[in-house]
Amino acid sequence: MTGIRQNLSRALLSAALSASIALPTMAESRTLKTEEVAVRADIVADGLEHPWGLDFLPDGDVIVTERPGRIRILSDGELSGPVEGVPDVAARGQGGLLDIAVSPDFASSGLVFFSFSEPGSGGAGTAVARAKLVRDGATARLEDMETIFSMSKKSRTRHHFGSRIVFRPDGTLFVTLGDRGSDERAQDMNDHRGSILRINPDGSIPADNPSPDGSKHLPEIWSKGHRNVQGATFDPATDGLVTVEHGSRGGDEVNRPEAGKNYGWPVISYGVHYSGKKIGVGTEAEGYEQPLFYWDPSIAPSGLISYQGEMFPEWNGDLIAGALKFQLVSRLKRDASGKITGEERMFEGEFGRIRDVNLAPDGSIWLLTDESDGVIVRLSRAG
Repeated sequence: MTGIRQNLSRALLSAALSASIALPTMAESRTLKTEEVAVRADIVADGLEHPWGLDFLPDGDVIVTERPGRIRILSDGELSGPVEGVPDVAARGQGGLLDIAVSPDFASSGLVFFSFSEPGSGGAGTAVARAKLVRDGATARLEDMETIFSMSKKSRTRHHFGSRIVFRPDGTLFVTLGDRGSDERAQDMNDHRGSILRINPDGSIPADNPSPDGSKHLPEIWSKGHRNVQGATFDPATDGLVTVEHGSRGGDEVNRPEAGKNYGWPVISYGVHYSGKKIGVGTEAEGYEQPLFYWDPSIAPSGLISYQGEMFPEWNGDLIAGALKFQLVSRLKRDASGKITGEERMFEGEFGRIRDVNLAPDGSIWLLTDESDGVIVRLSRAG
């Protein structure tokens, strides 16, 4: 019965999404070719200032963040004004309001979770908050906001905040953090930088974390040795978290972060420093995990999904990532075991810098562009 209820819930959400969002007319659409299927691209919203994260509400509306510090809601094809109650953010450099995730129990709790660069003593650091989204007609506000995680050591650097939020099927949250430009601290087990966290929705520590008592490292740390993870998804094909992270010059990586493991930055890397100098000891060393895949030259990946949907059955099981640098979408082809077997680069230069990639309940793919006049793009099957 559980599977039937889940399928019915997904079908109802898909129907609601399709019904509630007024899509552009065919005259405003484009058809783009890929290796296996023709894709229709619709701009469903524009005028967003550096949008960063997006998620789907149960009624079919869409919630989206803008890096300067705004949350907006897309409903019936129209963007709302800014949601009230968003905390102050350090909107400098790569910092600001970042990812957003709708709680799996939103229908009863009304909770949304979001990450942001939190100002404070010493500069800024990545933080995660949760709040109840309350809507009153055309207006919306956040109530009962609570910061459930705050990076312990803030700094004045303006880059490498991370940060994606991913719900695990057991209800816990993964949160990705960058090294904040201090690469050596990605190996400090008592520093949040360069790590992936796993926490409960109230910010407490799961009892089955790799070091819940803090004896080996900070108790919320799930994995270490990451440079700047800007895309993450829970992957049914491998039953685990999969991430994409920025390298330096070359060495952007796809990883499957596992409990207590170290992914090497800055001891090992498939890239080099921007100066051309070698990073660490090379590409491998004992005690450090290898990536599932890496890009050289770098594409600056941001946003990631594991495609599971009926709209594009040709892509089922593949990983789909956005790219900032080359303004494209990378489809990483996988076999039945989840091994990456090849890459298709799609839509290069068509939309701009791709900041986020999202899988809608109806199987369409939604993109955000990281531009001063950013857009939301819906990709569906042509015809």
